[in-house]
Amino acid sequence: MAWLGKLFGGAVGFMFGGPLGMIAGIAFGHMFDKAGEYGDQQTPYANAGTPYTSLDREQMLFFVGAFSMLARIASADGTVSANERQKVVEFIRQDLRLGPREEDAALRVFDAALTGGGTFDQFASQFYQNFSHAPNILQLMIDIFYRVAAADGSISRTEEDMIRRAAQLFRIPESFVEMLCNRYGGCVDASEKAYATLNLNRNATDDEVKRAYRKLSIEFHPDTLASKGMGEEFLGHATAKFREIQQAYEAIKKERGIK
Repeated sequence: MAWLGKLFGGAVGFMFGGPLGMIAGIAFGHMFDKAGEYGDQQTPYANAGTPYTSLDREQMLFFVGAFSMLARIASADGTVSANERQKVVEFIRQDLRLGPREEDAALRVFDAALTGGGTFDQFASQFYQNFSHAPNILQLMIDIFYRVAAADGSISRTEEDMIRRAAQLFRIPESFVEMLCNRYGGCVDASEKAYATLNLNRNATDDEVKRAYRKLSIEFHPDTLASKGMGEEFLGHATAKFREIQQAYEAIKKERGIK
């Protein structure tokens, strides 16, 4: 993750501006005085003079935006529970497959967003401005929001309202949001979960099931994400999602006898 060294530069807040730039500045600004913290080859100045590419900027925006928004979701009820923080750590380790250095950076952003300025809606709006071309990334974020919100056993009204506002900003279909709400609310059985995974309800026709499966398989295929410029560190979650889509379709095919 070469771009992470660039994220530690002192001008980080000016890379993309806005509330996310402010959070990045809070999280990493003090590291100017700790040039040796990450070793001779990985100092905050390591890439200070290297020109930034659009891919660098997009990856940094995903990184800062994702953990800033997750901080606001986790603290929506006034406190961040141990379970909610653990879900964030699981996202870092299992979905994004980040190493210790990147995990530290992610949690710096998360903690900075807990007390820094900017609202959840501002974070979500800036995130959408930069990822409107990647609806699969936006859908993944709504999925992650629900996962963190449900970590303490229930999704509060405040958390639900925030997630639904993000979904509106992200132009996510309401049916998709309802499916995720049901899935993480623990109010659906395994069969209903399979339909929810494909963004369908049980009344969908066989043709609609097939179309939904084909569409999602393309959107969440790791090769599709890679072609949109998302690096390897973001492919873990896509791979898991792709596998979930495959399993859901197989379950519905078996239930309905679809050939």
